[in-house]
Amino acid sequence: MNVDLNALSVFVLVAEERNFRAAADRMGVTRSAVSQTIRRLEETLGIALVTRTTRSVTLTEAGEQLYRSAAPAVAEMHAAMESASVPSGPPRGQLRLAVSSIAESFLTGPLLATFAEAHRQVKLHITVTDEEFDIVAEGYDAGVRLGEVIAQDMIAIPVSAEQRQLPFASPDYLRAHGTPSHPRELSDRRCIGWRAGVHLAPYRWEFEEDGKAFSVAVDDAITTTDMALMIRLAVAGAGITFGLEESFRAPVARGELVPLLEPFCPRFPGFYLYYPNRHNMAPKLRAFIDHLKR
Repeated sequence: MNVDLNALSVFVLVAEERNFRAAADRMGVTRSAVSQTIRRLEETLGIALVTRTTRSVTLTEAGEQLYRSAAPAVAEMHAAMESASVPSGPPRGQLRLAVSSIAESFLTGPLLATFAEAHRQVKLHITVTDEEFDIVAEGYDAGVRLGEVIAQDMIAIPVSAEQRQLPFASPDYLRAHGTPSHPRELSDRRCIGWRAGVHLAPYRWEFEEDGKAFSVAVDDAITTTDMALMIRLAVAGAGITFGLEESFRAPVARGELVPLLEPFCPRFPGFYLYYPNRHNMAPKLRAFIDHLKR
């Protein structure tokens, strides 16, 4: 079977965008050209890959399977072509990064701003998300996550100092309800929880005592997917919340929040930039890694 590799690349782009018009705009072609390419690919394979509607595109079961298999190979192909096409020129193209919303030190701005200034032919596309997914299959060049959740087959370089998670509460709340002396007391307190996504479980409140890790099942009177809202609620005295120390640095410095139970909160490896181990790394990603190291 002779499959047009360009058609496969178009299909992967359509699968990522879930929209013919958006895919066409990224490629600089017409929507009709994209539609015809997908139709020819379906005819070659003898099976429907997408279900078309007036507003979006949904992958069929066969389409989902093809996308999961083809996306990494297409990403490798693009990286190899890009590396070969501009061996001595400046890095160029779109650099796609998936970054955790709690990677505060990475997202503060200066690091990304100085890279954009130094490499004006590279366009940064940064998706801030706490969903865990395969960055290669989704077409990203790299991601930034806590080291403990990164797959072992990825290359990872640190982009932050060590981290630790702590409970926090406002001085008014502590005056009214007292300061807990042990994490297990938190199960009887009003707590403000955070979850990475609507369909995901709330973040676990984990501690350590005498070298042994344990978690506490707290009563999340309030849960939110917005870290900033969680912090504002804690400042307002709505209860005790829990998160990475650096996320709370500003309200703690202003005296609006107080860290709690520090002896039970050990430090652990922080955030890492991670990316697949490719033989042909795209110059844009290499430039970004070199910028980070400097």
